[in-house]
Amino acid sequence: MTTAASTAAARSGTALAVLLDGLIDYAGLFPPAALSMPAAVAAYARYAIGTDRAMLGRFVVPAARLAEFTAAVDALPHGAPTPRAPWRLSVLAAASEAPALREWSATYGACLMIDTVEAKAGSIDEIAALAGAFGTGVTVYVELPVREDPTSLVAALAAYGLRAKIRTGGVTPDAFPTPPAIVRFLAACARAGVPFKATAGLHHPLRGEYPLTYAADAPRGTMYGYLNLFLAAALLWTGVAEDEVSPLLEEREARAITVEPTRITWRTHQLDTATLTQVRSSFAGSFGSCSFEEPVQELAPLMTAGSR
Repeated sequence: MTTAASTAAARSGTALAVLLDGLIDYAGLFPPAALSMPAAVAAYARYAIGTDRAMLGRFVVPAARLAEFTAAVDALPHGAPTPRAPWRLSVLAAASEAPALREWSATYGACLMIDTVEAKAGSIDEIAALAGAFGTGVTVYVELPVREDPTSLVAALAAYGLRAKIRTGGVTPDAFPTPPAIVRFLAACARAGVPFKATAGLHHPLRGEYPLTYAADAPRGTMYGYLNLFLAAALLWTGVAEDEVSPLLEEREARAITVEPTRITWRTHQLDTATLTQVRSSFAGSFGSCSFEEPVQELAPLMTAGSR
C-alpha cells in the first residue's frame, strides 16, 4: 500500500482508515524535532492539505507560547495554502492557566480552536484541581504516572469526566515504560470507561530498535509502535485479557498484523471496522508526535508486508 493509497483508503471507510483517522497530533515544537514556531506552523499547514491529511489531528502547543503561535499563523505567506479554519489545537497547560486560555479563546477561537487541553497530575487532589479549573467547556487529557498502578487515578478521572494520557517514551531509554505498565494503564482506562491519548516515542508503526533522536550519533533504543499500542487498546476495550494482549505491545513481525478492507487481524485476534469505529470514537484518541512524516511514511511498506 503506497502513501497515496493510504489516503484513498481513508476516504473509503476501511478498517485501516478508521484506525488512522486523525490519529497523529502534531508536536513539532517538542524534542527530538524541537522546531521553531514558524517552522512547526508552516509544516502543519502543509500536512493539513497534503495527501495524508486524513491522519493529521491537532497542533500541540504550550499555553505559554500561544501568542508566539498566533504570530506565526499570521505570518504565513499571503495566499499560501492553509488548513480550513478553525485549526484544532491541543494546549499543554496547568490549572492556573485556565483563565488565560478562556481569554485567548474569546479572541481567537473562531479560527484557532482549543480543542483539547493536556495537563499533568500525580494525585487525586491534583485531578480535582484540574476539573475545577477547566470545568466542562474543554476536553482535558491528564498525563498520569504509570510506573505504579494508576487505577485509583484513572477512577478519579472517570469521576470528574476527564481523560487519561500516557507517556510512552522519550529521548532516553529510561523514559520508556515497561509493556506491563502500559497494558495495566490501558486496561484500567478500559474498565473505567476513560478515553486516553498517548505521547512520545511513537514515531514508528511497529515496535523495534530505532535512534532516539535525530542526531548523527544518537543512541538507539527499543521503541513502541503506534499500531502495537492502538490495536492493543482496542483488544482490551473489547474484553480480551491483559495477558493475551501484552505480547502485542512487543510484536515486531509485520506479517503478524493482517490488514483487510473490513478488519485488522493480529495473529488470532480480529478487529472489524465497526469495532474500530467505536474504539476510536469512545476510547482510543490519538498520539502526539514531533514528526508527522515518519509515522506516515513508514506505514506503507509495513502494510504491504501484512496486507491481503
